[in-house]
Amino acid sequence: MVFWYLLIGAIVSGPVWIAVSIIASRRIWRNVRKLSRRAKGREQLVELGQLAGGLAHEIKNPLSTINVNLKLLTEDLRGLGGQEHHRLRARLGSVQEEADRLNRILEDFLQFAGKYELSLHPADLRKVIEELADFFAAQADKAGVIMRTTLPPTPVICDIDAALIKQALLNLMINAVQAIPGGGELLIKLTSRRNEAIVEVIDTGRGMKPDERQKVFDAYYSTKPGGTGLGLPTTRRIIREHHGTINVQSDPGKGTRFVISLPPSGS
Repeated sequence: MVFWYLLIGAIVSGPVWIAVSIIASRRIWRNVRKLSRRAKGREQLVELGQLAGGLAHEIKNPLSTINVNLKLLTEDLRGLGGQEHHRLRARLGSVQEEADRLNRILEDFLQFAGKYELSLHPADLRKVIEELADFFAAQADKAGVIMRTTLPPTPVICDIDAALIKQALLNLMINAVQAIPGGGELLIKLTSRRNEAIVEVIDTGRGMKPDERQKVFDAYYSTKPGGTGLGLPTTRRIIREHHGTINVQSDPGKGTRFVISLPPSGS
């Protein structure tokens, strides 16, 4: 009897805890946005990082408890037959999906709002792009997307945190593949000028309307079901941390082009 009380309580209270966590994260995020608008010096940036850490503490603990109990209850119900048990398992599955979604939101938020400690080293952007293209090739093939790279014959050296730059480009490449649901092409192009390195991520997808293009770097703006809307804002922040710029060009039905500019090594 105690088990059934616990089970019913978990099913009823699980969504409530998740809703409370989501509301808390939204409120904290509003405070973060207000703070980020005012952040002009080092002290404000430190406070922003501390606030992100507080968000992790406030949400991860109850979320972890929810996930552990959901897994235990699912194990207890596994093997039990009957229509009633089937309905209970389905409800637990729905709660688990929401808990997983909240966890994704949290992880993306922490990556976006957390403090970045860049480890800058001279690196050849050609090698960075080649390694990332090899890593992403299977995902592109699965989506029916032909991926190509266009690289210069000579090294393009920039002082970068290679892992973060890869993450920034990967966000763009994932976004591009999702914008080409029926298959198409994805091009990563690298060129070098005297005072900058240019990386272009170009897709033949559906493109964006002007209002979508204006909001594409806004936090929590997403046109994809289940998207957190933090991938592209994270990419922009990484590029800005490297003293670079990122712009987007897009028209409906004509695909999208993201253009990244990075300063050369020693600048």
